[in-house]
Amino acid sequence: MNRRFTQAAIVALAGVLLAGCGSIEESASPKKGPAMNMQEAAERADAMLDATFAAIKPEVHWSHNTTTTGSCDVTRRRMVMTIISAQRRGNFLGLIERFWKQNGYAIKSVNPDKQMPAIFAQSQDGFAITVTVGAKGNVDFKVDTPCVAESSVAEPTSRPNGPSYKDTWPLPLPNVHSDFWSATTSPTG
Repeated sequence: MNRRFTQAAIVALAGVLLAGCGSIEESASPKKGPAMNMQEAAERADAMLDATFAAIKPEVHWSHNTTTTGSCDVTRRRMVMTIISAQRRGNFLGLIERFWKQNGYAIKSVNPDKQMPAIFAQSQDGFAITVTVGAKGNVDFKVDTPCVAESSVAEPTSRPNGPSYKDTWPLPLPNVHSDFWSATTSPTG
């Protein structure tokens, strides 16, 4: 009987040790996401902006704004060239916030200021995306990438749906009229 107990104990101990080895191996090799460099991060930022602008109905005109790079991050910017009236601003920002939430972005903060509201969100892979309304009613979008591998960064390839204002600084204030977004009445009347 003693011998059977000893054999059972050895089998049980071996099972525990083997099970333990599997978890040691798994924890020894950290799980890493796909490697990304600054150019790839910039392209991801452009895709986030492209999708956001495609969701805006009726569409607005926009232009690229400056791209800046740090030691391991990129910031892409776009400016809305369509005039978004104060009366339609809430509708515009609400549409953006709903789209971002539907696409898994976490809303980090909302500035409800009537003159210069803003929405700050973050994608699941760590990209920060922001929409802000400036003092003169200008609407700007910005994506800040997380820190990634250093590389050169090319200009965005997405084409603005209006004048590009390439090599123009500062960009002009919004100057495109929209029957919907520029209207000075609320959407219900």
